[in-house]
Amino acid sequence: MLRIRRYLKPYMLMFTAAVILLFIQANLDLSLPDYLSKIVNTGIQQSGVEDTVPDAMRQSTLEHLVLFMSADDETAVRDAYTLIQPGSPEAAQHVAAYPLLDTEAIYVRNDISQEKIDQLDTPMAKALLVVSALQQAMADPAKAAQMGGGAFDLSKLPPGTDLFAMLGQLPLAQREQISANINERFSTMGDKMIGQTAVVQVKAEYEALGMNVNKLQSNYILRTGAIMLLITLASAVCTISVGYLSAKIAAGTGRDLRSDIFRKVESFSGAEFDKFPTASLITRSTNDITQLQMVTMFMVRLVFYAPIMGVGGIIRAIGKGSSMWWTIAVAVLVLIGIVLTVMSIALPKFRIVQKLIDRLNLVARENLSGMMVIRAFNMQGFEENRFDKANVDLTGNTLFIARVMAFMMPMMMFILNVLSVVILWVGSHQVAQANMQVGDMMAFLQYAMQIVFSFLMLSMLFIILPRASVSADRIADVLETDLSITDPAAPKSLNGSFTGTVEFRNVSFRYPGADTDVLHDISFVAKPGQTTAFIGSTGSGKSTVVNLIPRFFDVTEGAILMDGMDIREVTQHDLRDKIGYVPQKGILFSGTIESNLRYADEVASEEDLQTAVTIAQASEFVNANPDGLHAEISQGGSNVSGGQRQRLSIARALVKKAPIYIFDDTFSALDFKTDAALRRALRQTTQDSTILVVTQRVSTVKNAEQIVVLEQGRVVGKGNHEELMETCATYQEIALSQLSMEELSS
Repeated sequence: MLRIRRYLKPYMLMFTAAVILLFIQANLDLSLPDYLSKIVNTGIQQSGVEDTVPDAMRQSTLEHLVLFMSADDETAVRDAYTLIQPGSPEAAQHVAAYPLLDTEAIYVRNDISQEKIDQLDTPMAKALLVVSALQQAMADPAKAAQMGGGAFDLSKLPPGTDLFAMLGQLPLAQREQISANINERFSTMGDKMIGQTAVVQVKAEYEALGMNVNKLQSNYILRTGAIMLLITLASAVCTISVGYLSAKIAAGTGRDLRSDIFRKVESFSGAEFDKFPTASLITRSTNDITQLQMVTMFMVRLVFYAPIMGVGGIIRAIGKGSSMWWTIAVAVLVLIGIVLTVMSIALPKFRIVQKLIDRLNLVARENLSGMMVIRAFNMQGFEENRFDKANVDLTGNTLFIARVMAFMMPMMMFILNVLSVVILWVGSHQVAQANMQVGDMMAFLQYAMQIVFSFLMLSMLFIILPRASVSADRIADVLETDLSITDPAAPKSLNGSFTGTVEFRNVSFRYPGADTDVLHDISFVAKPGQTTAFIGSTGSGKSTVVNLIPRFFDVTEGAILMDGMDIREVTQHDLRDKIGYVPQKGILFSGTIESNLRYADEVASEEDLQTAVTIAQASEFVNANPDGLHAEISQGGSNVSGGQRQRLSIARALVKKAPIYIFDDTFSALDFKTDAALRRALRQTTQDSTILVVTQRVSTVKNAEQIVVLEQGRVVGKGNHEELMETCATYQEIALSQLSMEELSS
């Protein structure tokens, strides 16, 4: 994957935006269990009372509370509240909320910061518990005996005694002793549980003030629920936005990769095509890039989101229930073990799958392109078996991977369910022992779910990442291939008074990876206005010679010159711009006859097209079609005959009006009459061009100004027809095998 990371650079802005959105989304999702905890703990259990620092309280209540506070805490509490008298201007603002203000002075909490409230929370909670305990002791003498301290025994107070007035007269040390005795009863409870217990007293105080406590509870639940709904909507917006951005990044990366692979393959010479078969290049340009698009989308979506959710969930879960951290730790370790085990089994198979897809494409391509030959030799059964073998191999590997991956999901769900049961079991005991609130246990369970699901998401990434990694390497292999034929750093120009003289000077050539040369010390000069023909037995190197001229391959030794300039000193574009090339097999592209002819010159006039068609002896079947030049050509030219396809290929080269023409065994698909007529027309219209013809027909080369006879990659004869009939035994043998002496001498 790292080998193609540069393709992500154009999308770094979108990628950064996606990461920011994922961070926001993860934090929003992680906050939902906390709000659920608040609804349960505060909204339901605490009746909507959020903290132990009341919004308002009776004057007598505050005076009772400060009896059991330190001097600093008392000062802080008094500073946090303002006493409001009935009938005062300030009372009008609060009387609706606190009806008791009509008849009695109350303390209303000032607009103080949350930090200040948090500082007052613990002292207020403990003071509330002490006051509550003392109030219960006044009603129950048995409890009073447990709460005295030192010389002051609460159980011996006479009935009707104003306890708090009497306590106010005691020394601070004795009050602290009473407070300590009472707080000892709550020593096993944490601050949260002390606060939750003290909230009951705050609720009682609100009821004493005449407040509607039920409305307070419902308002809190509705308000918190609305916040959760807004968080969910914001998370959904982030999800949609990240999905859009990830799709854009993945699609753009795939488009760029396909484009670059296509451009790279267009620059390949024969040596590179030998290294990468056509079927493999098709697979790399389609299936492999599809794999990368999919993994790119998943990576943008999950590679940051899942870790943030996992780590954030662990931190928040421990904050909710630090005593249960081990449940998540065990589950995470088991999950990691399963993922690593599955990947170690499946990864080798992922590396094989893409090669098997190559093989399947190769067999299918050969079957489709060679269907007529297969039927002619009644080899359908053999080819079906060959295809079945490739298909079964691919299916077997795919099924093996699918079975391994199918095992992983149920195992993870089983771990998730077991973890849920364990958390509920342990958490219920923690709640029973007053070490945890019910809402916190529910939040812990949800965080545990989020942690496990983050691992599930990462496991999905692990499923597709190995295969995508293989695909990325295969694509990188193509993109990083060093071209054997390149343009010079400082190219020369062929423009100007270019004549088209082609010279081979001691040229030898061997195919890449071969041990021996296929051409040996070839030398000749092809001049403008003349036809230079190459003839010889099959495999003698005729096509190889002419394929060196447009630099489909580069010479191993020697040099090829055009107008005295080495063709390796000019750009491939300039070189090929001077050549009209017709290959052995006529290649047409889907479109129309006109679009195929304009392949040579996009701005060619209608007259030029018609002239080229006439010279190529194709006007008869072109004009016979009602659409003429606009007649449709199917893929590969399959809706025209081999001879028609070849003539249209010749016409396409003629449209170019090039100074050099190469006909690589082009006339083999033509009958002798059409061949003769075409050569006569060519001679008249290309009299200033250099013509190079590869053929096995002596009749085609009889009138050529120069004939080069090849045998096993060597020049064994060079001259015109008459000279070679006298001096070259190889040419004589070829000529006499095709024509009679009378035909040869005519």
